Amino acid sequence: MEEKFVLSQEDVDLLNTNKGLKAILSKEPYNLEKAVRYVRYEKKLKKLQVELIRLQSWAIAENERVIIIFEGRDAAGKGGAIRRATERMNPRHLRITALPKPSSDEQSQWYFQRYVIQFPKAGEIVFFDRSWYNRAVVEPVNGFCTNEEYEVFMNQVNDFERMITESGIRLVKIYMSISKKEQAKRFEDIKSDPLKHWKMTPVDEKAQELWNVYTEYKNKMFEKTKDGVVPWRIIKANKKTYARVASINHILNKIPYDKNREV
Repeated sequence: MEEKFVLSQEDVDLLNTNKGLKAILSKEPYNLEKAVRYVRYEKKLKKLQVELIRLQSWAIAENERVIIIFEGRDAAGKGGAIRRATERMNPRHLRITALPKPSSDEQSQWYFQRYVIQFPKAGEIVFFDRSWYNRAVVEPVNGFCTNEEYEVFMNQVNDFERMITESGIRLVKIYMSISKKEQAKRFEDIKSDPLKHWKMTPVDEKAQELWNVYTEYKNKMFEKTKDGVVPWRIIKANKKTYARVASINHILNKIPYDKNREV
């Protein structure tokens, strides 16, 4: 028998706010339990965003350079997590980088070169919505690189990241993990929403069909990089609100910023 949700006085107080009322009225049929969870998430997110501002203030003052990369399957929520992390930060001292398909000139260059150009200057944080790890998973799965190019990348990536960190750049790596069923559901949501149609690409269209191949290359990536200088943080992302909070918490835990700095 399903347990009935009972509102506490604290829950009532939360719902009796502008955010609470908005959460209740935003969807039909009305669901008080979901509304309470969403308001709690919003409060937690705001506190974390304050800490991100504190981290950014520290990075600016100390001339720190920070790279945060988000990887994961299509529709895993990478962009949404990045938006929640950056929406309150100073836009003059951060960049969000989501590189398009490489040009013919870029295809003739050292693979990592177009990513290095995007690296942060002093006092700057750069978020990568997909990164050089395209060559570890997306490119070989979809035939966008040769097997030789893939092997060269896999042999170089740990040394590349060692050079990054030894140069003084702080690197954080996050992988958003979703189930096949959840990915299919999100694709259907995208297709049915005219405001999101642009998100669906030919690569996305084949993602379900190639699910097991993606899994094979993803596992190879984790195995190859497990002895690298920067470990992956794998975040279960079927629930978007949980994934956003978890990713911000990981960033805050991995970068030793001044937690007492005023904002």
